[in-house]
Amino acid sequence: MLKDFEFAADGRTYSCSVEERRGTKGEYWWWFSVSGDPQSYAPFATASSDTRATVQERVLQFYMNRLFHLAQPTQRGGHWGKRNVAAGPMPLPAPKEPS
Repeated sequence: MLKDFEFAADGRTYSCSVEERRGTKGEYWWWFSVSGDPQSYAPFATASSDTRATVQERVLQFYMNRLFHLAQPTQRGGHWGKRNVAAGPMPLPAPKEPS
């Protein structure tokens, strides 16, 4: 199993470590933290095929995807009681009188 490691990308430092999942025996997950971000993440379980390069790639994909979604505008929904209400047909304009 890989040891803890750090790497730099896109002006950020990523610190990766393996920790056993709480309440389980023998189930390990990759945790990482990013400089400038107070949160830490555990996006995927360890695998026997993990290498430093594959973990680094997965961490970067996960974090870039997270940043992309955070940058998207918030979509506000309607009132919960009006969800899934089918819209009625669009009314047609009244015919014009011949002149």
